[in-house]
Amino acid sequence: MPQSQRDAEVFDVVVIGSGAGGGTVAHVLTRMGIRVALLEAGPMLHPAQDFLEHKWPYEYGHRGAGDGGASYFGRGKPFGFFSTTSGGWELEGEPYTLGEGTKFRWFRSRIIGGRTNHYGRMSFRFSDYDFQPHSRDGLGTDWPITYEDIAPYYDKAEAFIGIAGSREGIRSAPDGVFLPPPPPKAHEVLIKKASEKLGIPCIPNRRAVITKNLNGRPACHYCGQCERGCITASNYSSSQVQIFPALKTGKLKIFELAMAREVLLDETGKASAVSYIDKRTRREKRIRGRVIVLAASACESARLLLNSRSSRFPDGLANSSGLVGRYLMDTVGLALGGYVPALEGMPRYDTDGYGGAHLYMPWFGLGKERELGFPRGYHIEIGGGYDMPSVGSFHGMIRRHGYGKKLKESIRREYGAFVAFAGRGEMIPNHLSYCEIDPKVVDKWGIPVLRFHFRWSDYELKQARHMQQTFAAIIETMGGRVTGTFARADDSVPISVPGEIIHEVGTARMGTSAKNSVLNGYCQAHDVKNLFVVDGASFVSNPDKNPTLTINALAWRASDYMAEEMRKGNL
Repeated sequence: MPQSQRDAEVFDVVVIGSGAGGGTVAHVLTRMGIRVALLEAGPMLHPAQDFLEHKWPYEYGHRGAGDGGASYFGRGKPFGFFSTTSGGWELEGEPYTLGEGTKFRWFRSRIIGGRTNHYGRMSFRFSDYDFQPHSRDGLGTDWPITYEDIAPYYDKAEAFIGIAGSREGIRSAPDGVFLPPPPPKAHEVLIKKASEKLGIPCIPNRRAVITKNLNGRPACHYCGQCERGCITASNYSSSQVQIFPALKTGKLKIFELAMAREVLLDETGKASAVSYIDKRTRREKRIRGRVIVLAASACESARLLLNSRSSRFPDGLANSSGLVGRYLMDTVGLALGGYVPALEGMPRYDTDGYGGAHLYMPWFGLGKERELGFPRGYHIEIGGGYDMPSVGSFHGMIRRHGYGKKLKESIRREYGAFVAFAGRGEMIPNHLSYCEIDPKVVDKWGIPVLRFHFRWSDYELKQARHMQQTFAAIIETMGGRVTGTFARADDSVPISVPGEIIHEVGTARMGTSAKNSVLNGYCQAHDVKNLFVVDGASFVSNPDKNPTLTINALAWRASDYMAEEMRKGNL
């Protein structure tokens, strides 16, 4: 290492990535007085400039239709209208490749706060049984930790972030530390009645949006535009809720536009520095730290480990198990819509709400999996109400009704009478789903890119078919008719494209030893004791609960452990 690098500032902890995991680590450690360097591949976030949630369609060309006729509300740019380009499915100069027969979509965020700036904020605890899946049904692998181990950290994350919800005593939907939930909307009342007739619980949603003032943040004012940013920080994003306050401690230094290339080792085999490309100058730089933390997202962290090769780790850093990149998982997704005549002609009212549906349906088949014909469950998210009509919905009406008086009459009659259901189900990890380094392709920074391989199994396909049938039954019980895609011409299930739900996890899973895992139960690498991975890569399974809250809790737990090990001199 050059003398200038040896003499450079050494941080206590270097964190790569600023989303749920990285933001939590920065928040927890800086409050303890620990000096943290945070690397982010995108630019700094400026909410007052970048968030456009209170703009109207007429303030944009073509009423905000965007490229290719996309909708003003979130479809013209990935996950909403930011003036800053924050990421997307395809990034210029940053490709990824697919193995033969693979379909996979990889969304990457490039801005301080990562995906937490614009995710759905559904915040569900994993259930006790989710941590022992193999013990339950012989499939997958058990976690090395239990619900009891992580529960105190769910408490801490929920209390600090702010989660609205209700205590229901449902095993598949563990109770937490909740703020009061908002009341259901009119269409949700009808959905709840129909679902309960079918034996499906329908309860207040658990969402990371505050309904009371919390830690200097004002309560949500129900503008309904969470996907487009929140200037008041009433919804959770690591940028506004964790990183910006951490900056005020004087213990956090942010390196923006820093594209991490590899983690470097010292002569003793410890992680000592991060090599990155400064996007402004396109020059390689290094940051030194006593502890290195990866929080770049499950696949990006796997890429970084696999690209960090040395004589000690010829197959990638901390990869003596050969499991880095393996057992990639995403959430099983399927959606279905319906038209409900009972909702025609209702008095119009504001249904914006706090970022989406006020209700949801937790898994209702616990213990009945053998009877149902598939081993793992799903929860149901709902939609409807008087949202701003999308360009796509108008196109559908035009196809059905033409133009002129008939079109106007149909819009008035049908507006607000549509409902939608989306399933989010558990995928069982399989050996055919993984990511690896493509030996021939590099990005514009000269860094080798990922190649994806992915397969849904029959377990997921059967689960998706059950979602279809369940959603249709709810719509019909409401007295409505199905309008969405029920099955393709070949009768196959219109299951989500892998990666499309953006819940990818599992590429550096935790376990009991370096033979069966990459990390221990504290997200610490078995092979390199001062290396931690605190994003979704550590997940052993991918239950039907959205992963962000669990990433927060695991990162908080890892941070407490990290700080104590540093105090003891073990790191």
